[in-house]
Order: sequence, then C-alpha cells, then structure tokens
Amino acid sequence: MSDAPHGRIPFDASMTTISVDAMGGDYGPEAVVGGCAISASRNSDIAFLLHGDESVLKALVARESALADRVHIIHSPGVVSMEDKPAQIMRRGRDTSMWSAVTALRDGQAQAAVSCGNTGALMAVSMLRLRKLPGVHRPAIACLWPSHGPYGYNTMLDVGADVRADEESLLHYALMGSAYFRNAFGAVHPRVGLLNVGTEEHKGRAEIKEAARLIADAAEVGRYEFVGFVEGNDIPSAHVDVIVTDGFTGNVALKTGEGTAKLMGDVLRTELERSLFSKLGGLFAMRPLKRMKKRLDPRLANGGVFLGLNGTVVKSHGSADATGVSSAIKLAFTLAQSGFQDRMAERISAVSDALQERLLKATDDAGTGPLAAPRSTSDGTDQA
Repeated sequence: MSDAPHGRIPFDASMTTISVDAMGGDYGPEAVVGGCAISASRNSDIAFLLHGDESVLKALVARESALADRVHIIHSPGVVSMEDKPAQIMRRGRDTSMWSAVTALRDGQAQAAVSCGNTGALMAVSMLRLRKLPGVHRPAIACLWPSHGPYGYNTMLDVGADVRADEESLLHYALMGSAYFRNAFGAVHPRVGLLNVGTEEHKGRAEIKEAARLIADAAEVGRYEFVGFVEGNDIPSAHVDVIVTDGFTGNVALKTGEGTAKLMGDVLRTELERSLFSKLGGLFAMRPLKRMKKRLDPRLANGGVFLGLNGTVVKSHGSADATGVSSAIKLAFTLAQSGFQDRMAERISAVSDALQERLLKATDDAGTGPLAAPRSTSDGTDQA
C-alpha cells in the first residue's frame, strides 16, 4: 500500500465517518464488523472506512444489512499482531490495517479512528502519522471507570501511554482529561483530582506537589474544578470525575481493578452454585444480579482515548466482542461530533503560553536574563 491519500470517500457530507482497523483484536474481523453493524443499526448518521483484507471484509459486510451503503473498504493486507514491537511496525508496517486506519484520519477522510490492536504499536503509529498537539510533551490514554458519580463513570489518565510524567505533563493530563470528560458526558465543570499516596498537602513527591499547584492555577482556563489530592479508593467514588496520574500508576490501577472485578464475579458464581439453597437464593436474586452485571459490564465502557494528538483515536480492548467494539465506536462518534479536539488544543496552548510567560518573568525578576527552556513542537522535536 502506498503512502498517498486514499482517494475520495463516497459518503454524504452530513455523515460522521469512523476509520476502523478491522483486523486487530483477539476475535478478528468478525467481531469488528459485527460491532460496526450494531452501531449502524442504532445510528443513521455514522459511516465507516474498514481497513483490512478486502476479500475477507467484503464477505463479512455482505452479511450485515445494516451496513449497506455505509461502508467503504480500503484494502490493507498486513496485520499488526499483539506480539509485534512498535519499532517493527514503524519500520515495516505501512501495509497494515492499523497504519491505513490512522492515515485515513490524518488525511481528513474520517473524523475518528478505532482499533482493537496492539496498544504500543497503535500509539507509535498515531504519534508518527498524527503528531502531538503543540505544547504537549507526552500523549496520554484515558479510560472510563464505573463510579458512584452522577454520570456513572469517572475517567482516569494516563493508563499506559508513558510510565513517567513530570509536573507539566500532569497539568496537560488535567486539561485533556477534563476536556474529554466534558464532551463525553456533558459535564460543564468536571472535578479533577490528582492521584497521590494521601490527601494531605505534605504527602507525595516534589513533582506531584508542583503539579497540584499548576493544576489549581489553570482551573479557570481549563474550565474544571480541582478537588486536590485523591487516593486509590476515590477512583470509583462520587468525589471526583477525572483522576490524573502517570502511566505506570494508572496502568497498574486499571489492571488491578479488572482483575478484582473478575475475581469477585468468579467467587460469586462459585458460591451461588455451591448448594441447592444457594442456587435458590441466586434465583430470587437474579434480577438485581443482572442489573449489577450490566452496570459493571466492561464492554459498555470499552474504549481508551489517545489524548494529546492531532486527531481522535480510540483504542478498544483487544478481547472486545461485537458489543464492546460498538461501545468504542459510539465513544469515537460522540467525541468526533463534539469538536472537543480543537477546544482542547486551544486550552493547552493558552496554559502553555501562560507557563512560559511565568517562567520568563521569574527569570527576569531574578536578574538572570531570558529563559531558554526547550519547548515541544508539533513534530515531536524540541527547540530552544
């Protein structure tokens, strides 16, 4: 496949087009096409670019009446496996469905991209093809977390894009996370908390304390409320909407939560099947148990959003079935329609300029002359 634009896509201008990597994920293109069909049946304003093996995808699409005249297939024979290293894909991945899906987003032929594929490879390809937003040092992955809050979900970032984060990156996460939550759920002023080992002001590393000060100072520009430090037990609470942390901590918390939820489900199932009386008790509790299962169903909260790039990319869980893929597509559609990308870029730019001015003033006040700190540019390089 060449690196040239894909060509004109035959969809009405009123449609929102989602570029979908159809070959990624544990369940293959069947689950991805099935998810597209579910979304198409529920939403008359959505269309799809499907990237993958054309012969395979044509047969699958032909089975789904909901996808008639709503799909354009772009042949991309290569597949990114879960074992592939990001560096390998950067060198040899131009013929893959993942590369093609992100390139279509870059070329303006879609308003968002969705993939169930390798997270590291997807982030690497997205950074290469889309580039970072001006002022953003490190992109982040934001996930949804079931909560007691008024919207049913909180969001946490970063959950794995970068294991480190300095105070300015944590500030950017707060800006990006609040913009994402505002547009995903219609929250006017999301409540932002900074994850720490305690809520007391004296606790935490130096960069965490400095990040708290920066996040608090930027609350008015970012249109959020900063609630201060939060702890791990606040992640699903009604106290906060957006939890900010580094990628290492966020990923550990996410995987711990997933593992704990699975353990609880397995234990409950075992106990309900232990005896005749427990089975009868389970029968009487069937309705609330079904409601609980639906409330905590990870498929309905599927989709981690890559924030800080020049484009909206949603990473679906690799083990997502058609229902999970449809949830990721719904999230991509909502964000694409909201226009949050441009507003988020404006706020990051405004805060970055304000920070730079503050540093310059502090340096001048100290009598040391102009500050020559490196600034991140949109092509990922640093310049004085």
